Amino acid sequence: MDAHAIPGVRYDLRELIALRGHVPALAQLSQRRSSDALSGAHASPFRGRGMEYAESRPYANGDDVRHIDWRVTARTGRTHTKLFQPERERTTAIIYDRSAAMAFGTRACFKSVQAARLAALMVWLALRDGHRVAAAGTGAVRELMPPLGGRRGVLRVLDALVRWQPEIGAQALGTEADHAALAVDGMQRALRPGSQLLFLLDAGSVDARLASSLQRLRQHHDLAVCLLVDPIELTPPPQALYRIGDGREVGNLHLETALAQRHWQAHFAQLHSRAREHLTRAGARVARVSTDADPVDALARLLRGQVAPVMERAS
Repeated sequence: MDAHAIPGVRYDLRELIALRGHVPALAQLSQRRSSDALSGAHASPFRGRGMEYAESRPYANGDDVRHIDWRVTARTGRTHTKLFQPERERTTAIIYDRSAAMAFGTRACFKSVQAARLAALMVWLALRDGHRVAAAGTGAVRELMPPLGGRRGVLRVLDALVRWQPEIGAQALGTEADHAALAVDGMQRALRPGSQLLFLLDAGSVDARLASSLQRLRQHHDLAVCLLVDPIELTPPPQALYRIGDGREVGNLHLETALAQRHWQAHFAQLHSRAREHLTRAGARVARVSTDADPVDALARLLRGQVAPVMERAS
């Protein structure tokens, strides 16, 4: 293990590479996939199975009305139909949230670690399905890994994930959602229609601007979002003053009163509800994944379209 790695707190390349061994189980668990889930077994909803969008042309008698391009029709005032071609190599893309809120966790691991595990599983599965892989990290300094196939493409993404994990003790800047939207816009320019994207986000990184970017992306791509949550955000612990730390520094969490607990719970309930509303309105499939969830099971459920309100490790 890398000298800078702390189990559950900071991960290294070795941990992400080892997750390749879980791909057979993941593939088996996710084999019953929805046509609207992230999947290599089905094409996305806006095109025929095994086909991808090529261009639009004026509608002619005999064209399938199901393929009318309503956007071009509305823009030109003349009915257009979509033309398709045999599906080429697909791309699986990851958007990884680098915000300070991701460097937090009270059970099993930090949100950032769980997100990296989900991302690694997804790109290893993409390699198995013959996809190219791409990735982008949010943040003031944006970095984009354009689509690249084979093991080389996967290792490049995994190496980027190690670099992108948020610094322990970093402070929120209030610009997290802006950074996420900019990462989405940059990724959109790098992808061909028909790509599949997995977003790994903290609820605090989601707002109306990000939803607008996702809505544009959803017109030509398959989208799924994992909102990373910690169990303490869902159910506050018993009333007490808690000592908390990040492996380097220690602080206090004041939950000594019932009122403090109610404020805590109301804050996170509102935060998560608002994020889910923005994302579902944008047309993305959304799942909350807890830090103590089994990442293989959580990702398999998402791929199958069986999204539970909260995915936690079975007791």
